[in-house]
Amino acid sequence: MKDMKRMTREKQQNPNIVIILADDMGYGDLGCYGATRICTPHMDEVAQKGVKFIDAHSSSAVCTPSRYSIVAGRYCWRSSLSRGVLGGFGGPLIEQDRYTIASMLKRHGYHTGAIGKWHLGLNWTDRDGKPVTEYGQDGWNKGDAWWVDGFSVDYTKPLRGGPTDLGFDYWFGIAGSLDMPPYCFIENDRTVGVPEKEKSPYEEQQRKGLMAEGWRDDQVDVEFTNKAIEFIRDHVTSRPAGPFFLYINPAAPHRPCVPPPFIQAKSQAGLRGDAVMLVDWMVGEVMNTLQRFKIQKNTLFIVTSDNGAQLTNFNGKDCGHKSNGDLRGGKADIWDGGHREPFVAMWPEKIKPNPESDALICLGDFMATFADIVGEKLPEKSAEDSFSFLHVLTGGNPTGPERQDLIHHAYDGMFSLRKGDWKFIDGNGSGGFSEPRRWIPGPDDPKGQLYNLRNDFRENLNLWKDRQDIAKEFKELLEKYKEDGKTRIGA
Repeated sequence: MKDMKRMTREKQQNPNIVIILADDMGYGDLGCYGATRICTPHMDEVAQKGVKFIDAHSSSAVCTPSRYSIVAGRYCWRSSLSRGVLGGFGGPLIEQDRYTIASMLKRHGYHTGAIGKWHLGLNWTDRDGKPVTEYGQDGWNKGDAWWVDGFSVDYTKPLRGGPTDLGFDYWFGIAGSLDMPPYCFIENDRTVGVPEKEKSPYEEQQRKGLMAEGWRDDQVDVEFTNKAIEFIRDHVTSRPAGPFFLYINPAAPHRPCVPPPFIQAKSQAGLRGDAVMLVDWMVGEVMNTLQRFKIQKNTLFIVTSDNGAQLTNFNGKDCGHKSNGDLRGGKADIWDGGHREPFVAMWPEKIKPNPESDALICLGDFMATFADIVGEKLPEKSAEDSFSFLHVLTGGNPTGPERQDLIHHAYDGMFSLRKGDWKFIDGNGSGGFSEPRRWIPGPDDPKGQLYNLRNDFRENLNLWKDRQDIAKEFKELLEKYKEDGKTRIGA
């Protein structure tokens, strides 16, 4: 029987696909991207055995909209969330009938799983049977539910609108970030246990809420790792005839940065540096599992991050470490520190070891790339902003339109458009957390920002007034993409 299962796996045509999406891990956090105070041997190994991208980006500088693009293959500002992120009790952001990365792969015989942070909304119900997102207070966007602390939520009710309603066969994770209530695990459509007592202790920057019995912040990513290993093991032993897709979302290194004891003080960059090393440990555990079951050769294994990093630990100290390398800005900002990500991938059967790619790619391109792998032509009105980069991974020829430009989005809704060496920003300031956040130009000031990234990697020299021709061209193209509802031809 074991020999039969092994033979079946060897004949499998489509690869297994694993994505590990860290939370707030920056361009400068990995050793292979220049980090010296944080040790990341497993992620560095992926880069060495596969490919390292130096111009890979999230579509947004914060987590919810970035994750929306990954799952749906489109810019999140086309949805009801035009700025900011969801709270832990936010309503579902992705429509139930939308084609997703998981439903697409499931259609091609994939067993699909999601482990870890979701942060794309769920339908919660209060004790009066009322949907939480219909409460009468106003957030930035309808349904973001930032004002909800969860003390009146009925945790015995099933949750709808989450991963298992969007193409994932299995989900084990948390609703939002580790600084947001509820402090409990969720398995498929139910909480694991009932959060009944107030969170204790509160870590730095955690919000008020309830926790389930036995909850420990420092064990969250350890449990995610165990569940990821279980998913792979169970698939190999019970589903030998087909591939799997596993989407792993660590809570680290997002605040509050509470690594388990075996990781603490391992880095020279404070608790946040330790949390990056926790992600690296997770990467190593999953890699070892693939090797143990002898399926690593036909597995596309990707490690990246949902957006740029916070510039310091919660105490304001950077410990001499540049979390975003030499990029300007950080998480939430429109500058590249907010959305240019570390991105390493290996696929022993297809990717030649150790190349470095300067191809412009976006995390929202996963859907078109995976569709390219399984030979699917994406239907109209799906993955409207997703472009395949399969040819970049494998060194082959493109089979469809290639990405020519990329729209970025800051925390407060500020837009930018990148094309070639040029980056146009439709506003002044960071649009995020770095100062100045926004400022209104005077009569003689530039009305926005324009940088030549080839000559000005750090975005220091604003050429808006000198190259009005490019600023005008990019502004018009940005408005066209907004009006068209898509950037991919045929979507």
